[in-house]
Amino acid sequence: MGKVCSFCGNKNFREKNVQYTYQRNNKFLIVNSVPCEECEYCGEQYFKANVLKKIEKNFNDRCFADKKAKN
Repeated sequence: MGKVCSFCGNKNFREKNVQYTYQRNNKFLIVNSVPCEECEYCGEQYFKANVLKKIEKNFNDRCFADKKAKN
């Protein structure tokens, strides 16, 4: 069975690079050229988990590098 958009039910997707905005604790990280699959009908975007984890790590490294975990 092929992919189906969870919002509109469409089966046609296109691979695209987009701008992704990550937000946490009132801080933002804007990342350009993030690969995703986009529904051709409604535009819903689907990202691979490893891509989002990399963005989250980058955010944490930039925004929380000076804060150490408390024991």
